[in-house]
Formats: sequence, C-alpha cells, structure tokens
Amino acid sequence: MIWYNKREFCENKESRFAISLLKKGSSADTVIRIQEKGTTTMDLLYRSTRGAKEPVTASKAILQGLAEDGGLFVPTQIPALDVSMDELSRMTYQETAYQVMSRLLTDFTEEELRTCINRAYDKKFDTDVIAPLKEADGAYYLELFHGPTIAFKDMALSILPYLMTTAARKNNVKNEIVILTATSGDTGKAALAGFADVPGTRIIVFYPKHGVSPIQEKQMVTQKGANTYVVGITGNFDDAQTAVKKMFNDKELAAELSQAGFQFSSANSINIGRLVPQIVYYVYAYAALVRQNKIEAGQEINIVVPTGNFGNILAAFYAKQMGLPVNKLICASNENKVLFDFFSTGTYNRKRDFILTSSPSMDILISSNLERLIYRITGGNPEECAKLMENLSKGGEYTITPEMKAQLKDFYGNYCSEEETKEAIREVYKTSDYVIDTHTAVAAGVYKKYVKDTGDKIPAVIASTASPYKFTRSVMDAISEGHENLDDFGLADALEKLSGVAVPKAVNDIRTAPVLHDRVVDAEDMPATVKEILKIS
Repeated sequence: MIWYNKREFCENKESRFAISLLKKGSSADTVIRIQEKGTTTMDLLYRSTRGAKEPVTASKAILQGLAEDGGLFVPTQIPALDVSMDELSRMTYQETAYQVMSRLLTDFTEEELRTCINRAYDKKFDTDVIAPLKEADGAYYLELFHGPTIAFKDMALSILPYLMTTAARKNNVKNEIVILTATSGDTGKAALAGFADVPGTRIIVFYPKHGVSPIQEKQMVTQKGANTYVVGITGNFDDAQTAVKKMFNDKELAAELSQAGFQFSSANSINIGRLVPQIVYYVYAYAALVRQNKIEAGQEINIVVPTGNFGNILAAFYAKQMGLPVNKLICASNENKVLFDFFSTGTYNRKRDFILTSSPSMDILISSNLERLIYRITGGNPEECAKLMENLSKGGEYTITPEMKAQLKDFYGNYCSEEETKEAIREVYKTSDYVIDTHTAVAAGVYKKYVKDTGDKIPAVIASTASPYKFTRSVMDAISEGHENLDDFGLADALEKLSGVAVPKAVNDIRTAPVLHDRVVDAEDMPATVKEILKIS
C-alpha cells in the first residue's frame, strides 16, 4: 500500500487518479491511500480546534494527545454510521465497537483495530455484555462500570493503551511515551490499570489529595506496575489539569524530554483516542433497546449524562451526528454548575467558588471537552474558537453569540444540589430496589427535572458512570441508617447485604493492599516532579 499526504499525492504524476483529483480540486482534509490493486480509500483526518497546523491522521492525533497549538483534535467531518440498526442489534459489543471506530480511526487496518478491541473488551470486564442496560424508575440505566476499576473510564481506557502502542508502531516512534494525566478520581485509576507494565510507556497521574473519595484514592495509591507513578497535589482538579496542559504546551520541556528519549501523550478525555471508544456504548445501548423490543428502529431516545469535563456527553453528541436517533442530550451537573449556567445564558464563567461534592468526578470548573463543541458551533472557525479559549484562560469567562447559542438546541442542562442527589439515590432504591452511585444520581435527578419542565417522556438512557461501591458512604447515607462507625470497607459489606449485589473484585482487592505511592506536591511543583520521576536534570 502506498501512502500520500495531499502534496505528495498531487505530485505523484504516475497516478491517473491523482491527476484527476488535482483537476477537480481534491480536499486537504483527506489522506489518500492507493492500494496495490489500484483501489483508493480516503482517510478521515483530525485538525486542531485552534487550527495552527495541517490536519493529521487518527494515529498521530492519538499519539500527540493535545495539538501543538494547545487545541483539541476534532475530525474534519463526522462520518455516517452506514450500518443498519437491524445488523447492529445482532452484534456483540466488540462487533459494534469495530463498526463505530472503523469509521473514525481510518488509518488503522481492520486487523489492527479488531486486535485492539478484542484485547480491551475481554475477561477484565465482569460481564460478557460489557455495558448492560437495567430498567429502573422509568428509565434505562446504561451500566458503564463493569470494568476493572468499576467506573465508566474503563470503557475507553481499556483500549487506549492498545491504540496508542499500535499508533506508535505505525508512526515509527522510538521515544518512550509518557502518559501525563490529571484526574478528578476515576480517570487516574483506569489509566493506571490500562497502562501498567505496557512496554514503551510510563504513566504519571496527578490527583487532588483532598478531592477524591477514600476508595478512589486507595485504588490509585495501591496501583502496581514498574512504570506507574501517582502524585497527590494540594490544589483541586482544575489546578492539576491546568498544570498538565501547560506542560504539554511547554516547548522547552518537550525538547528536554525528547533529548532524554521521552515524549508526552495524554490519557485524559482531551485525547481523541479516549473520545472515539465512548461513542460505541451509546450506539450499543440503542441497538440493545431495539433487540429487547423496548423501542423500534428509528425511534428517538433521550440520553442523560452526568457531566464534568464534557467528554462523555460529547461522545453522545457525536453518536447523534453519526446518525443515532437521539432527541435531547441532557447535561446533568452537580453544584459546580458551570455547564448548566452556560447552556442557560451562553456565558461560560469559571470565576466561582469550587465546591467539593459527593460526586467528585464532576467537581470541575473548566470543562475541557466543551472546546470541541464550541469549535463546531463557530462553524469550524479555529480563530474564533482560539479567541474564546484565550478569554477563558486570561479572563475566566467567554460568551458565545446568539447564533452560536441557537445551535445548542440538542442540549438541555440542569443541576442537582447535594440534597437532591441524595434524594435521587433514595427514590430509585425505594421505587425499583436498584442502587445507583452519586454521579448517576445527579443524572437521575436532572432527568426528573427535564420531564417536569418539558413533559417529554420518550425512552431515556441514563449513563450510569460508576459503581455505588466507589462511593459507599454517600450511598449508604441515602438509603440506610446506623452505619456511622463503619469504615469504607465495612460500608461495602453493608451495601452488599442491602443491594444483593456482590462487592466488586476491584474493592476487595484493595482492602489490604499496601500503599505504593505517597508523594504529595504543590501544583506549581508538578513540572519539577515529572522531571524528577523521569530522572531528567
């Protein structure tokens, strides 16, 4: 197979197809592959939301994580999912994943992509279904927590290491890849589990020392793996995320790393290799509803997502753009309601108090993935997008135009207070004998508000993003009494008795596991910490 970028392709005078495309005015947003038999396919490319560089292939976007200009990679177009729902409804999760991901990661061969998928979605999940649907309290809960760390981040982070190492081979990368990640609780452990002892990689995770649940912290600090490093910071998640982004954009640091044989990449949802696998489970959920005769093919559904960094709901938006019949994307926030205010007013304003809640993975004031949506509603204008992001960085806020706000009609935003979150857990348990975690409860509570506001009762899928066993104290406080003196593991045992659902292996494994990572630094010391870990003077 011969590969050409735009210029090389047009200069290839031996190709009649190249000459004909040149006459017609070929697009700069595709890479053309000319196979040995003479057939051609066009690869979907990815460009930065801030537009400083030429588009890159999917594998290069995955390797880089963040674009060189600080922007996020987005596909130059959203491909149609040109597979019938009848076919999709008969597919396994792995087969569905290939159909979705092959449309978006087009420079991966079929063998490469299927290998990545089959290695990711295997016995590390506690159900062959991978992402089951449970009907409760008038909605369908999409359980995304059956992976090794009992949170939805496993759905993408189980496959990202395979995508990244495959991408490295495809692009002849010789440097060791350093995965640099900030976490608000779940991404860190899922990324650590995914990359632990993966050859050619190291992973450094920063988390807010006092901003995650005890179970979340224990999962991270007990992580095994010679290539894993976990560091607490004295600030909050936004402090960690901002520092990580600065390191990605630090050209001097990049040069030092390269000289030492390293290069950065990201496992956060800013990496397109995280976002693409998340699209899969919304398609799979819809197909499952069709298969179970809950809806008819083509019937619209609503999707409700507890949202912090905006990646999970953006994946649902991309699924809709690919052709999934979705009516509303319901964006559920906790008391850090920066996204609710944005959808209500058109102004994104991070200048507010940071509130520690019982749903810590959503305790975020800078929703990084929203930039991808902003780029889209600017009409793909990188200059306008960059200007808005600069306003956010320097002034703490930006306001979109009325024309841009009109393009947000697919979304509905609302939020739940801490008391409303607790009540949602209690209500779902009381009506359906089904226990949900605090993040899922925010979504359940907001969905009730949506129905009350709109009267819209079409079938709804609620993204259930974490096991209740990750947040046992908050969950037990909502549904039971008399457990105040129990520790988190005692609470897990009590929850097992109440729910009838066995304590997950992920929790049992860390009961007596030794702490292997105890480093804590200030946010401003994160770059020095990275250099110390990598032994770069």
